[in-house]
Amino acid sequence: MPQFDTHFFSSLLFWEWVSFGILLFLLYKYAFPGILNALDERERKIRESIEAAERSRAEAERRLAEYEARMQSAQQEAAELVAQAKVRVQHMMEENERRMAAEAERIKANAAREIEQERRKALEEVRRYTSELGLRIAEKVLERTLTDADHKRLADEALIAVAKDFEKS
Repeated sequence: MPQFDTHFFSSLLFWEWVSFGILLFLLYKYAFPGILNALDERERKIRESIEAAERSRAEAERRLAEYEARMQSAQQEAAELVAQAKVRVQHMMEENERRMAAEAERIKANAAREIEQERRKALEEVRRYTSELGLRIAEKVLERTLTDADHKRLADEALIAVAKDFEKS
């Protein structure tokens, strides 16, 4: 077998090394720069992507902090609005109570006036009734002559009759 001949084997080894060296040189000269450039470009893109992701994360965190601050501000504002609304409602309730108290006083005053008017009417009616009774008594008195004692007794009877009639009404 000729491949295993030492003379042939050593020259084969030499040419293998020369071929391998030429291949390495060609790879180093033409292929490795492209491969290394591609690897460098890929590393640069990965680094830029990582930096962009970190910037995006930082921006997202900043926006989240802004959002949380706005939410807290909105919650405080809402709480203030609720407190103001409660105060307004309380004032409105107090105002309504004052109005209702004034209206109640007005109604009481009107009722008192009406009661006073009705009392006056009743007194006027009693006076009218008393006058009529007095006229009736006078008619009876004119039919016969009365003494002072009779006058007093008839006046007392008339007053008692008026009082009874008044109590019935």
